[in-house]
Amino acid sequence: MDRALELAERGRGKVGDHPLVGAVLVVGDEIVGEGWYEHRAVDHAEVVALARAGERAHGATLYVTLEPCTHYGRTPPCVDAVIASGVARVVVGALDPNPKAAGGVARLRAAGVDVAMLDSPEARRQNEAWRTRVALGRPFVTLKLAVTLDGRVAVPGRRWVSGEESRLLVHELRAASDAVAVGMGTVRADAPRLDARGVGAAAQPRRLAFGRGPLPAGSELELRSGPLDEELRSLAAEGVQSLLLEGGPTLATAFLAADAVDKLLLFVAPLLGGDGPRAFGELAAPLDLSDLRATTVGEDVLLEGYLHEP
Repeated sequence: MDRALELAERGRGKVGDHPLVGAVLVVGDEIVGEGWYEHRAVDHAEVVALARAGERAHGATLYVTLEPCTHYGRTPPCVDAVIASGVARVVVGALDPNPKAAGGVARLRAAGVDVAMLDSPEARRQNEAWRTRVALGRPFVTLKLAVTLDGRVAVPGRRWVSGEESRLLVHELRAASDAVAVGMGTVRADAPRLDARGVGAAAQPRRLAFGRGPLPAGSELELRSGPLDEELRSLAAEGVQSLLLEGGPTLATAFLAADAVDKLLLFVAPLLGGDGPRAFGELAAPLDLSDLRATTVGEDVLLEGYLHEP
């Protein structure tokens, strides 16, 4: 499955609004076929792996990161190809949340194929943005904040809270996101560009401002002034699967209060601010995070956790 996940990553940035999928066919200890999905190539990962394996697929074990699909789209259902190949066992990384394509596991078992369902966190998170848009009808929202040890988001006399390495990583996050957003308070105070710079971005994200306008003259941001849930549904309908929030306390608190943050990235700088705005306003109740991780980024510590599992 680790190899299948690795193969699936080859489609990142190419699959459009489709999921990443990788597939590996094994006989004994030997890999006899591999495949991954690339939108432009049309063929799905399982079909590519089966074609490469040929007759050796009969009796083999198929490892696939996402449940084989059951619907007719650009190609026939993958589950039919798997059954017809004579594969004996299928190990599935994650179920498909799309009701139009789900049901592959049940179809395989009904055909007499042995199926192991892993429900792997790694497989789900590989497609976390796609899964959230399909299941909830809104983008996967990541809230990014840079804070001091005492929770301040600004330090008197300093332009930046976080270090250079953290700021470069933020540009990589922007490049990997469909859209980046701040609130109007940040727009008026900092006039942010929100583009991805210095990381060789293949394309720039959409750049948004949530709140009441007007935008300052010359701003290149898109203003989103409607109710938050409506704006998120509208963005999803426009093809936005991943949204990176870089705003201040007002925007962060509004999204948290609306239960619309899926992932939190907190860059903690090694200093005490002593004064200045804090990262969050008042919340109605505590919020638990799962799978909390801490990594060093330059002199900063990046805390990463999920408020909603994909």
